[in-house]
Amino acid sequence: MAAVQTRSERALNRVAIAAVLIITLIFLAPIYWITSTAFKPRNLATTIPPTVVFEPELSPFVKLFTKRSQLRGAPTPEEYAAAPWWERMVFDGGEKIVRSGRGEVQPSGYPNRFMNSLIVAITSTVLAVGMGTFTAYGFSRFRVKGEADLLFFILSTRMLPPVVVAIPMFLMYRAVGLNDTHWGLIILYTAFNLSFSVWLMKGFIDEIPKEYEEAALVDGYTRMEAFFKIVIPEAATGIAATAVFCFITAWNEYAFALIMTNRRAQTAPPFIPSQVGSGLPDWTVIAAGTFLFLLPVAIFTFLLRNHLLRGMSFGAIRK
Repeated sequence: MAAVQTRSERALNRVAIAAVLIITLIFLAPIYWITSTAFKPRNLATTIPPTVVFEPELSPFVKLFTKRSQLRGAPTPEEYAAAPWWERMVFDGGEKIVRSGRGEVQPSGYPNRFMNSLIVAITSTVLAVGMGTFTAYGFSRFRVKGEADLLFFILSTRMLPPVVVAIPMFLMYRAVGLNDTHWGLIILYTAFNLSFSVWLMKGFIDEIPKEYEEAALVDGYTRMEAFFKIVIPEAATGIAATAVFCFITAWNEYAFALIMTNRRAQTAPPFIPSQVGSGLPDWTVIAAGTFLFLLPVAIFTFLLRNHLLRGMSFGAIRK
């Protein structure tokens, strides 16, 4: 009987391993597809069946960071020989790089949009996590009248999809002059992430014994000193986990960024799909922009991976 159970357990383990591998491949397939397309020549991006083996090239990234126009006629051998190696790759695709009257290469809008995404996502994450931690501490450590109603009200701000409130927010922002500004998006993303931050951080702080702070208060610490020297270090894993989720939400947000911004404060998500080539969408350029856009989130999550894994089991939201 034990041998039969052992065989059945082994079979179940194999099935579980196979299921995990299949799910992992399903989730990694789009990332592989985007990454491979970012290094493909344009003529191989939409082939049927898909081209799996190819010679990687950097022309999509050159096109992503420069302005281009349709090449009318082939360049002369002298022009081709005098062009830098990265410009020759654009020539080979039937396009040319736009230059100013002084011969300077005209950059595309992607670097500015990428920097806008960094500014907005980092600032809104710091504000949302900071204010959410203070608010969660108040709910966790003090008796607040109508606490359940207040927490539900805070959570209710996440019950409507962003597109529902986008038009009213656009009209209000236009009236106060916050349209197409960094602070406009920062305020919006902070407000949108604040409810998530409060609820998640309250779960983390509830897990920290109050006796730690009481001992610090007996030793002469003020309430604020106990908060910064006792609670914050103990809640570091929760803060890291909350920061990752808030950053991902702000980094990937598309609807508000599309409606509320135009050029000056536009972030990368609404800009990447606008990258078109000569006549048809250049999927290699779009893939290159998407590939670079994935890197900050991947790096940020990788650096905080230990805190994130521990935080997922540390701060269960309870009622």
